[in-house]
Amino acid sequence: MADERLVTNRRRRATKTGVVLSHDLIVRTAIRLVQEHGATGLSMRRLGGMLGADPTSIYRYFRSVDDLVRAMADDLMGRCLDGFDPDLPLRAALHDLGLRVYSALVANPRIASLTAARVTGRPNEIRIIETGLGVLRAAGFPPDEAARHYHAFIDLTLGLAALDATALTLAQTAGQPDVLAWETVYAHLDGATHPHIAASAGALGRTMRVSAYPWALEVFLDGLEARR
Repeated sequence: MADERLVTNRRRRATKTGVVLSHDLIVRTAIRLVQEHGATGLSMRRLGGMLGADPTSIYRYFRSVDDLVRAMADDLMGRCLDGFDPDLPLRAALHDLGLRVYSALVANPRIASLTAARVTGRPNEIRIIETGLGVLRAAGFPPDEAARHYHAFIDLTLGLAALDATALTLAQTAGQPDVLAWETVYAHLDGATHPHIAASAGALGRTMRVSAYPWALEVFLDGLEARR
């Protein structure tokens, strides 16, 4: 315990500019950096500049930029379980959990694009996995089935969150040419050559403007309840 206290004290000493570094301060600053400059803007040099610290001092907390990215992903996940009730019925619990994870990522689109595919192995991610599996086990699914269903659930959530986050980032930088294509291209295709697109053109124009996640989640939950 004495050695741990010495390490903690050394790491929390102020830098030459008076900044007291900590794990949380570095992670939150890195998140702000990516929100402002995008994933390509994340570097220890630039992060050190925002912190007013020598970039080498960050390596006392994180082995690499990749290690820092996983910590950023875990920080976002940590906000998802506040107020979550794991004792809700299966459908209500997974519906709430899914929307929490999805919303946390889409609210930070540049972070989501960088972190959604990462497996952090860190405390907050572990809590979410344990919680999700617990909901499925409480609903009667044996361990192997619970694992498969959780895999499908979380990949559906993270995958669509990453897709929607990327679309939001593109809209911020390049306008909305992709969305407009449903009106400028697909709505004018000849029904003789593209009968199915022509028949659904109006519906495609409406549905492609919003996220597919709420509907995809409902379809997934329908199938899950059918398997109980």
